[in-house]
Amino acid sequence: MFLVDMHFSDMSKVTPELTELHKAYLAQEYAKGQLAFGGRKVPRTGGFIISKHTNQEELVQVLDSDPFIKQGAAIYTIKEFEPVMASDAFAPLLLG
Repeated sequence: MFLVDMHFSDMSKVTPELTELHKAYLAQEYAKGQLAFGGRKVPRTGGFIISKHTNQEELVQVLDSDPFIKQGAAIYTIKEFEPVMASDAFAPLLLG
């Protein structure tokens, strides 16, 4: 699994229109089942995504196609992690 830390690099590019394109794009990717959770940072400086991808290169392809990234509004870092503990509610999603 991977934790994606997305950070706005140019707030002037984070328009309502671009935000809607970003959300629509991610909705398509969530429907494919590899993105598990995501949301905004508070305060709104970017967001986090938890990905179930097993291949970082595939995840990079997904992220690089995100409108926020393509338009230069955001940058991201990826950290791989191996979940070893989860509450009963999340165990089926995270542990297997």
